[in-house]
Amino acid sequence: MIELIKHVMEDMNKQLDRIEKSLYQLNDELIWKRMKDSLNSIGNLCLHLTGNEYQNFVSAIGNRPFIRERTREFTTDGGISKEELIILLRKTRSESEDVLSELSNDDLSREVIIRYGREDWNRMHRCDAHADETYDTRLIGRLLIQVSAHYGYHAGQIVVLAKMLQDTNEHVTGQYH
Repeated sequence: MIELIKHVMEDMNKQLDRIEKSLYQLNDELIWKRMKDSLNSIGNLCLHLTGNEYQNFVSAIGNRPFIRERTREFTTDGGISKEELIILLRKTRSESEDVLSELSNDDLSREVIIRYGREDWNRMHRCDAHADETYDTRLIGRLLIQVSAHYGYHAGQIVVLAKMLQDTNEHVTGQYH
């Protein structure tokens, strides 16, 4: 595996472990609790991370079918257990690793198309784009870094929210701070 991809996946797997430890501290009700109406629940963030990783790694880089309902990631308010969320996160990670393990150094400078559903695109960009205008392009090397940073950002939110919802002395990061 290419060194950059190896490091990206090691970091994302470390973040996934932190998410799992955070989920295991909570019951299913707390996983879907919103601290405020304007905040996402931990469950929403898990769905969002899965959708983003699949869209960028599996679909865009792996050229597999585009399957994502981004809006639903933020509007779902339960009905999925922590075990189901973990399975979904791990399944997506496995698919990502399969795709990324096939890349060469030359692929890092290859451009890919990242597709979006029209409704999601228009909501994100506050516009009224046509269906043939709802995509971005990225170099794979840049996309790896962006998805990894995005994953770490939301993993940190999950850790903090879990700590706020269920105070514990366990340090899910593996470090005391």
